[in-house]
Amino acid sequence: MAHLPDSFIRPDDFTLPGGEWFIGAGFGLFVHWDHASQQGIEISWPLVGRSIIPGVAQAEDPVTVDEYQSSAATFNPVEWNATELARLAKRAGAQYVVFTARHHAGYSMFHTEHSDFGIQNSPFGRDVTKEFVEAIRAEGIRVGIYYSLPDWNHPDYPAFQPSDLPYAEEHWPAAGLPENADKPIAADRHRRSSPEQWARFQQYLRGQLTELLSNYGTIDLLWFDGEWERNEDEWNSAGLRELIKSLQPDVVINERLLGQGDYKTPEQAFPIEAPTGPWELCLTIGDNWAYRPDDTAYKSPRSLVTTLVEVASRGGNLLLNIGPKGDGSLNPVQIERLEDIGSWMDRHAESVIGVQPTVGVDFYGPSTARPGTLYLHLVMTPVEEVVVRGLPVRRISGIRLLETGEALDHSVSFEVHEQVSHDSEPSGEIRIPAPRASGALIDVIAVDFR
Repeated sequence: MAHLPDSFIRPDDFTLPGGEWFIGAGFGLFVHWDHASQQGIEISWPLVGRSIIPGVAQAEDPVTVDEYQSSAATFNPVEWNATELARLAKRAGAQYVVFTARHHAGYSMFHTEHSDFGIQNSPFGRDVTKEFVEAIRAEGIRVGIYYSLPDWNHPDYPAFQPSDLPYAEEHWPAAGLPENADKPIAADRHRRSSPEQWARFQQYLRGQLTELLSNYGTIDLLWFDGEWERNEDEWNSAGLRELIKSLQPDVVINERLLGQGDYKTPEQAFPIEAPTGPWELCLTIGDNWAYRPDDTAYKSPRSLVTTLVEVASRGGNLLLNIGPKGDGSLNPVQIERLEDIGSWMDRHAESVIGVQPTVGVDFYGPSTARPGTLYLHLVMTPVEEVVVRGLPVRRISGIRLLETGEALDHSVSFEVHEQVSHDSEPSGEIRIPAPRASGALIDVIAVDFR
């Protein structure tokens, strides 16, 4: 690196041309919502009799196909306010927001010429995706669009029917592999389209993607999902990427467009090893993605901020989900959580936004850095002192507690046999008397260097 205080910053060995903003963005919001939110059930998954909660097999809300889709005819979210959502995202410190334009169940939350099944034909009628995009952009936040590759309502997909239950295991393209011969997955019950149907469905996909990438101005990120139901060739991932890039050259695409994505998207929990390259962790505040009044397993503000700093310390972004109610209003508990995160961000955003992971810093907690500053996140309250090793200690210009701005004392030590000339930059350890807890969700110590 150019100067020694940057030596503990892990250099990026990857690029994202046109999407450089995504690397180090730190924090984004996910929005899951469609007509089924009127029923207070998870979107899409009750349709196929599965739970989206990890480790849960049975659907929480058993409904028939007709029962699930029935609320499309009455969808009238009169309390929807895109400006309120955008201002909340800004207050929380989100750098980008991803909105579900169409989930697996097939209901389009945007005006489209390629389907009659969507918001334009509801009692509400307005293009909520357009309102979302304009409001988010007005707050200076990056715009992301979620779009499901499958459509469980489209006749050419084919549409999901009661006879398709139970929903097969979630790796259908692998059903015919020899190693699965004696497993339930070998009896793949999913009905494939005829070649003619699949060609029409591909045109539908391309048509809707063209609308989303042509009618709403700059789209910064595309978030695909449902990729497991087909393989890369069936989706024609390369052809879809070519189309996408012809319309929005700088858009960032997640890896669920099989073989053609720019970044990885672990879901609900950290992978065993942090991904290499750009990545984000998508996470719910409760158990469910969409609004479900029975979902009260809310993560605490401290838990959410802890996850945020842990993700940032590993080079990723946190994409935290909210689910509006059926009338379009926002869940009060989720508002409260985002307000709490925003209050923490007021003093601590510099430690998670626009930073990089560290390398060679010996500290018992998450750490991040930017040129000239190292951030130590006290996810575990120190009892007596904070010890950090591997730093260019002679160039420390000050140490401060971000919440209060308080200057912190420290002492310096070296391993005596590793002492070298004063003309060099030896690494050593610092010991900081444990600061009194400030009351912040997570206290952060900033170490500044000359």
